[in-house]
Amino acid sequence: MCTAVSMQGKEHYFGRNLDLEYSYDEQIVVTPRNFPFRLRLAGEMRRHFAMVGMACLAEGYPLYYEATNEKGLSMAGLNFPGNAVWFAPCKEKTNIAPFELIPWVLGNCENLARAKELLAKVNIADVSFDPQLPNSPLHWLLADQSGALVVEQTAEGLKVYDNPVGVLTNNPPFGWHLTNLCSYMALGAADPQSRFAPRLGFAPYSRGMGSLGLPGDYSSASRFVRAAFVLHNTAMQQDEADSVGRFFHILDSVAMPCGCVLVGEGEAEFTRYSCCCNTTKGIYYYTTYQNRAITAVDMHRENLEGRLPMAYPLKTEQKTDWQN
Repeated sequence: MCTAVSMQGKEHYFGRNLDLEYSYDEQIVVTPRNFPFRLRLAGEMRRHFAMVGMACLAEGYPLYYEATNEKGLSMAGLNFPGNAVWFAPCKEKTNIAPFELIPWVLGNCENLARAKELLAKVNIADVSFDPQLPNSPLHWLLADQSGALVVEQTAEGLKVYDNPVGVLTNNPPFGWHLTNLCSYMALGAADPQSRFAPRLGFAPYSRGMGSLGLPGDYSSASRFVRAAFVLHNTAMQQDEADSVGRFFHILDSVAMPCGCVLVGEGEAEFTRYSCCCNTTKGIYYYTTYQNRAITAVDMHRENLEGRLPMAYPLKTEQKTDWQN
């Protein structure tokens, strides 16, 4: 389970919560322009746009959970079980494996328009990285400063949806989430007006009653609604520190505390990390479940003309700033 968000302010920000009961020893990985992405069915990407994001390094190959390229285009994969379908390779299409889709799109596309053009020719093929790392059932949020898209391949084929909300969670498919938002269109940030029986003169007895009825559970449907509400109602900030802080507050509103979502015997799904990338500057910020301090990696401080990925282990130890 996960929640991804695209936020446009003075600059563009993109990020997500990763909610899982296990870890693949993920790291922040900067992939330079000359790292050879050897695609299983679509040749080799010898030179491409550089990117930064969270990834599992498998035999030196970055398996990205989400990433942003040097042009400001971002993409995140989110769990989509029971709906995601991978097809056999097709001669009429460009065949990309699920684990290749993020680097293929971000490596080749400078903006959302170009990504939409290339995705129209794609078949997400049923090819896994190796038997120990089978494909995950995913759908993707793709965004830049011009807007956002959702990419889903179901039994009906690959579809690319415009996403005016700028939010993606998990099941059901994206179209259902859009329709479901209509159920909450009467909610707002301001005090509600009495429509129940105007002559009775009802008045709010507490601040915050404009959002009464906003779902508070951790289901994907509820997280979609809550993240959309907070994203579109929090005050816009102008400077970098305030914008990054605002983004993490949005993610915090849908974060999972450990123990509140049980998925097996003794297993709890929780928000392992939250991230926010300033896509304009290429700065990747993150927090972890144990460490609430914000840590940053700037892709432009690396040699982007190199051939090997640069990886940074997550800083998970809680830091406390004592004032006395």
